[in-house]
Amino acid sequence: MADIDSRGGRTYFDKLILEWVDGVHHPHDAGLEYAFAAPGIHGMPAIQVGRAEGALIAMLLRLANAKKVVEVGTLAGYSTIHLARAVGPEGHVWSVEYDTKHAGVARDVLRSAGVDDRVTVVEGAGVEMLPTLEEHGPFDAVFIDADKVNYDRYGRWAARNLRPGGLLIGDNVFLFGRLLEDGDDAVAMRRFHEDAREQFDTACVTTPDGLLVGVKRPPPA
Repeated sequence: MADIDSRGGRTYFDKLILEWVDGVHHPHDAGLEYAFAAPGIHGMPAIQVGRAEGALIAMLLRLANAKKVVEVGTLAGYSTIHLARAVGPEGHVWSVEYDTKHAGVARDVLRSAGVDDRVTVVEGAGVEMLPTLEEHGPFDAVFIDADKVNYDRYGRWAARNLRPGGLLIGDNVFLFGRLLEDGDDAVAMRRFHEDAREQFDTACVTTPDGLLVGVKRPPPA
């Protein structure tokens, strides 16, 4: 159920409520906690997905039986651990990270979590590195959480390289409240929404900054 206020954008959670539900649904996990803390430890921006979003993304991958997954934007590897655990030991994650320092931290984090054998951290710009992964496709899921000005390009790559029924997941799709502004990143993000709707069955989940989830439609008969 929802009321007119919540449909209009009001939320009913605050810091204390979030802490309580995190404690219930996301109990202590050494690997994930180290990954979550790693940006602060290493002087990196603490912009990883939230605990609930990470768990949700992993659930979606398990429901889709995803085994080959691409992530655009590794940071310190927090979301990457969720992806790697979801694909299991027989699956693989290719995670693209632009910043060399971030990639090094992520590799350490992934080793600590015991999932480094199923993850390849690919260093370089997403628009340049994604084409180098196509030989491994088609993929079961693509998760995008990187530079916003290229979201439309990442989304089009995903549409070309996902199998029918594959998942497209994009974080920060409200663009921190700037989605309807005129900047290049806002234009690209709106195009990401619109392009996704053309080839995927989509929903925009109203997490604090929006999570787009799409299932790729089969080709027309």
